[in-house]
Amino acid sequence: MIDIALVRENPERFKKGAQDKGTSPELIDQLLSADEKLRELKTQVEQQRAEQNQAAKEIAQLQGEEREAAIKKMQTFKEESKGQEEELKELQQEYDALILQMPAPALDRVPIGKDDQDNVEIKTWGDPAAALKVPKDKIKDHVQLGKDLDILDIERGVKISGSRFYFLKNEGALLEMAILKYTLDKLVKKGFTPFIPPVLVQREAMVGTSYFPGGEEQAYAVGVKRDGEAMEHDGLYLVGTSEVSVASYHADETLDESELPKMYAGISNCFRREAGTYGKDTHGIYRIHQFQKVEQVVICKNDPEESARIHQMILNNAEEVLQDLELPYRVVDVCTGDMGQGQIYKNDIETWMPSRNAYGETHSCSTFYDFQSRRLNLKYKDDEGNRQFCHTLNNTCIASPRVLIPLLEVYQQEDGSILIPEVLRPYMLGMEKIEAKN
Repeated sequence: MIDIALVRENPERFKKGAQDKGTSPELIDQLLSADEKLRELKTQVEQQRAEQNQAAKEIAQLQGEEREAAIKKMQTFKEESKGQEEELKELQQEYDALILQMPAPALDRVPIGKDDQDNVEIKTWGDPAAALKVPKDKIKDHVQLGKDLDILDIERGVKISGSRFYFLKNEGALLEMAILKYTLDKLVKKGFTPFIPPVLVQREAMVGTSYFPGGEEQAYAVGVKRDGEAMEHDGLYLVGTSEVSVASYHADETLDESELPKMYAGISNCFRREAGTYGKDTHGIYRIHQFQKVEQVVICKNDPEESARIHQMILNNAEEVLQDLELPYRVVDVCTGDMGQGQIYKNDIETWMPSRNAYGETHSCSTFYDFQSRRLNLKYKDDEGNRQFCHTLNNTCIASPRVLIPLLEVYQQEDGSILIPEVLRPYMLGMEKIEAKN
């Protein structure tokens, strides 16, 4: 959530920030108007309450007709106050709805653009051509490899659950678990606290991490049918990332500066409806409804330099995993139009996927400053005793099965087998290859 005091000081900055992210700058004017009305009405209500309190004290000292007149006047005050209280409630709701729609302006270094086509490459690692173990004309995609080796079954996943579902089986299941465990171990060695968090959360957590309002269509809402009647919503949502649960862990708390930074690694199943992507990336396991992820979440002090340092650290952690797996990738600066509401700087890591003959997004690294912490009411007490809103950051360290696409395709051998990266072999019962069963 943006700081309304900063909007009052420099509305043009926020109008530009909104426009750059594809949000109407007119909303800033609406917000400022609602803010002014709200402040004026709050002043009136507080004054009315003070007058009522004074009148109540005076009544206690009066008798007879004077007392009766004062009581009638008090009743008039109460009627007027009741109307103002209702108006204040409605205006507060209007203000809250508006400010929750406001995006955070991106940093000046962020490229201006409309969508991912305007993202800017800033780094590459590895040579896609040199990484391949088979000639280009003999490349099989991950779907064919999965079928041939009996490690991926999309057809039965669709039969059981519908489109964009799948089964990982045999060495495919072991491979996913190996990647996740290897990544989690790596983060724990770096001082991250591991979490297996709830994947069902209340709306407050979705709002607090800025997925709601605006992202409801992407989330699965949980409900139950009672006595054959219509579905009743339980007020719970399946998370699309453990960031939601883990970043909300300290909601409504005030930490000590000495505790910061808090470095957490959440491993969980994730669920996304992928609304609005009909017909896009339908082949294979690139865009699916259920997946597993190791997510880095960091809570730090309110300091841009500290945020920048941590952003680079968690980005490097993800790069190290891909380098350990020897998978070529590139890093891009995400443009304004491809950023989320609360992100002020974002990098994507895109890993080389031979069957697509292109890099595909596998990681996102985001800095929020105090956008999420204001919504979560997450603060810390600095060395001088002042309470400040924390900064929050997050980054995917690994997400599967999407990472299996480059891994299976890059590591395929001419005999149809898959070579297992050396760093994963201890997690795969010592296996060196995945081979056909017959």
